[in-house]
Amino acid sequence: MDGSNSGAPDGCAVVVGSGGLGRALAAALEARGGHARVMLTGRGGNPVCDLTDEHTVAALAQQVWDTGLPLRTVIVASGFLHGPGAQPYQAFAPEKTWRQLDPVHMAHAFAVNAVGPALVAKHLLPLFPASRRCVFAALSAKVGSIGDNRTGGWYAYRASKAALNQIIRTAAIELARSRPLSLCVAIHPGTVETPLSAPYARTGLNVRPPDVAAAQILETLDRLHPEHSGRFWSYDGGELPW
Repeated sequence: MDGSNSGAPDGCAVVVGSGGLGRALAAALEARGGHARVMLTGRGGNPVCDLTDEHTVAALAQQVWDTGLPLRTVIVASGFLHGPGAQPYQAFAPEKTWRQLDPVHMAHAFAVNAVGPALVAKHLLPLFPASRRCVFAALSAKVGSIGDNRTGGWYAYRASKAALNQIIRTAAIELARSRPLSLCVAIHPGTVETPLSAPYARTGLNVRPPDVAAAQILETLDRLHPEHSGRFWSYDGGELPW
């Protein structure tokens, strides 16, 4: 991603999502020193970016433009799996059967996991310079892979992440027409120690701290080239089926 090179800091990086993994990604980008500015944004961030409110996404793009720096890296690290409710994880929990399908839950999952990243792409991809390599990455999930679905369940999360994967694929095709050096990819972060995964981090899974996961994600992005755009990658560098 050129963020680990030894040259002078250059350009701007934006991480959308101020949760544990988003904060770790922003901190890792800062520590690398490859960007002149790293912006961490989210519903509780500064600047604010609420993926369910396009006005805030457009305002974020304007703030990036106002820095006067070329936009080089965008990572969408937001996601919705469960909550909110009076008791943690009980109001909107991943469905185990079609009998548990709830239209409000599904609509919110699609708004955050698919529509929101699409709006980020709409407003931020046009800021990528055409003459250099830039990276747009959205954190997807292996359970969003249709080809890898062997256990069923988790309807809303699976379907919204599958929708995100299609958005990434489609945006990558359009991006290549005007910015052929850039990348647009989906990334599976694995299981990370965050509130999103806490209720489901079963014994035996490879659960990693956010700083470790962030480093692995950035290392994988570093290894990708334009021909790898529009594809679905695991944090460990392996390609995943759609």
